Amino acid sequence: MADDKSKTDGRDRSRVSGSEPYEVEYFAQKHGLGAQQARDLIAEVGNDREKLDAAAGKVKGQRGSA
Repeated sequence: MADDKSKTDGRDRSRVSGSEPYEVEYFAQKHGLGAQQARDLIAEVGNDREKLDAAAGKVKGQRGSA
């Protein structure tokens, strides 16, 4: 978090930190995944939030059709 609250921007929101448990949990809950599935996606896709959201949608779709 920025020390100077008046100097913030949205750069941090475009990434998901796989090393921060609260971010992994939020991402997993948002997409109906387990924490390990979320970590696996972050390791596979990277930490770009848009790409992760798309990949999570595909994973969730595969689970629903099986």
